[in-house]
Amino acid sequence: MRKVPRIKPIAPSSGNRFLSAPWETIVVPIAIIVLLMLGIGAEMMSVKSENPIQKEKSTMEPTSAPDMSHITIDLAIRRGVHSVAFSPDGSIVASDRENTVRLWNAVTGLEIEMEQNFWVAFQGNFTADINSIAFSPDGRIIAGGINEGEVICLWDAATGENLRFMKENAPNALHWVNTVAFSADSKILASGSEDGNLYLWDVGTGKKLKTLTEATENVFSVDFSSDGKTLASGNAGNTIRLWDIATGEKLKTLIGHTNWVFSVDFSPDGQTLASGSWDHTIRLWDTTTGQQLKVLTGHTLTVWSVAFSPDGLTLASGSHDKTIRLWNIATGEHIATLTGHTAPVKSVAFSPDGVTLASGSYDSTVRLWDLTSPMLLQKK
Repeated sequence: MRKVPRIKPIAPSSGNRFLSAPWETIVVPIAIIVLLMLGIGAEMMSVKSENPIQKEKSTMEPTSAPDMSHITIDLAIRRGVHSVAFSPDGSIVASDRENTVRLWNAVTGLEIEMEQNFWVAFQGNFTADINSIAFSPDGRIIAGGINEGEVICLWDAATGENLRFMKENAPNALHWVNTVAFSADSKILASGSEDGNLYLWDVGTGKKLKTLTEATENVFSVDFSSDGKTLASGNAGNTIRLWDIATGEKLKTLIGHTNWVFSVDFSPDGQTLASGSWDHTIRLWDTTTGQQLKVLTGHTLTVWSVAFSPDGLTLASGSHDKTIRLWNIATGEHIATLTGHTAPVKSVAFSPDGVTLASGSYDSTVRLWDLTSPMLLQKK
């Protein structure tokens, strides 16, 4: 019998203990006033801290808009959050936490206590960070793309037990796995790597089924169509490729982006593909003809992640400019901008009912957004 995970509260930050120190509330303000009078404080305050995680310098001014997320989960890690995913029933949000996976109650934001902690322990004491996570559509397995040469880990979603590792031992399989995605029937896993390798794996046995030849240096994102017949991949060649799952043959190359393509996502009906790129744009594609349908502009920096809502009417995008944008698919109109993250937004995911959006950021938080909020719906 599969055991039901227990829920435990998130521990409060230990930093709050300093707020009770009476001397700090008196001495520190006096010290600042003295420094300002001497002309020293202004110079000290003008120095800005630099985020070592941030790879691309932001050009955005600080926003005065309110934080519209209704739950913020602070993972308190330097590396930041790279990937978020909802369970198929929408009750759980999963995120990477360096070399483990963490599960959260999607309603309360409380951490779910597991029998085991999704630990990555490959080859004895070896551990590595997790770059990408995905729930299998049947809800039984969580897959993680590992920051190590062609290693993928599969865990039992109910217990956190490590089920198996999948590793390609080819001479050119030297770098980390950027992205993983399950087919609709949960039987096949696709992975894309930093050295350009693109593979299909048998989830049940862990054996490699096919190698798809990308002929590019980096595969950043993969996604299956809902009918399980097609795989899309975004790469460092500024293109998107569509693949026939049954034969492994390349069907189409979608050309239009002017820089690396970091994210791809099929619409629920499989007729449209969305992509996000280093060129700051989001593009919508007709998957039958390969033609570009729309270019969505508004983000001022790299678009790291795109995700369709379950009804296919809305697209969410997460960007290096620290914002999330919502778009009307039919018109291409910008619906709303979600603010609150203080660093680049690396991943976005809709709940299965479309009511909640989860986001993960380099600011080390996972945020949950109520998409029915009147304040959000009025925001442009």
